[in-house]
Amino acid sequence: MTADTTTPRKTPVGPGAGGVTARPPRRRPASQARRSGWTPWLYLLPALVLLGGLLVYPIYQLGLISFLEYTQAQVSGGEPTTFQGFGNYATLFGDSQFWQVLLATVVFAAACVVATLVTGCALAVLLTRIRAVPRLALMLAALGAWATPAITGSTVWVFLFDPDFGPVNKVLGLGDFSWTYGRWSAFALVLLEVLWCSFPFVMVTVYAGIRAIPTEVLEAASLDGASQWRIWRSVMAPMLRPILIVVTIQSVIWDFKVFTQIYVMTNGGGIAGQNLVLNVYAYQKAFASSQYSLGSAIGVVMLVILLAVTLVYLRLVRRQGEEL
Repeated sequence: MTADTTTPRKTPVGPGAGGVTARPPRRRPASQARRSGWTPWLYLLPALVLLGGLLVYPIYQLGLISFLEYTQAQVSGGEPTTFQGFGNYATLFGDSQFWQVLLATVVFAAACVVATLVTGCALAVLLTRIRAVPRLALMLAALGAWATPAITGSTVWVFLFDPDFGPVNKVLGLGDFSWTYGRWSAFALVLLEVLWCSFPFVMVTVYAGIRAIPTEVLEAASLDGASQWRIWRSVMAPMLRPILIVVTIQSVIWDFKVFTQIYVMTNGGGIAGQNLVLNVYAYQKAFASSQYSLGSAIGVVMLVILLAVTLVYLRLVRRQGEEL
């Protein structure tokens, strides 16, 4: 009788298949995990230091001055600087002109954003429908408008619509009609200039997004008999939603802070301040009236409004599931 020389089988332990013992996942040491967590911040440190010097300190000074009594007397040293608390904000919010300017700024910025988005998206779709040479010409013309400095573009537009020498009134047969005399015509003129220098960004960005959409999707929608408007509304717009959110928020921030166009084209805010927006209003309070504390308070209010818009943007991006 021979002895059984076979090796006894090991009893499988844990969920490992085939009788192989399952091993728990190897964990990194806590010190290594902490070092890897700090690595991204070390790469961002130079940029954070630069932003801290260029943004954080000026914002701190802006907020500090808004709580002080800071006029020309304090700047020249004739009177001491005193702490006012929320007194400057109370004065600002109690001024009816501030609320009129705030409403005008919101309405004007909203009109500029809508006009910019509609024009930019329409031209982006047009770029996908035309041949290479017209597409290149349109792109160069749009980028030329985008690259033009705001003060140069504003001066050119004022000349084009000048009641005495401008070609627009002659072509339209308006005679000596002054576009900058009336409140709404002046706002409309500034809106056209803002639209002219703003739509190229939306057009180029949306066009790049359209080119990234698979052609099979657009062809399938076209074969199903969908019109161009239906294709845009039901196919392109949902797929371009993250891009549209970005260009919308950026347009809101840019158009809410308009200064150069209003200041140049309406000569500082129009007749009796009828074309004032918050940026120009803050400039007048701070430098024309030497009420630096009130001008700073207006700047803080604008900052809070734009921060609120940015937070809305971040929430929308998170809902889209994008990685921030």
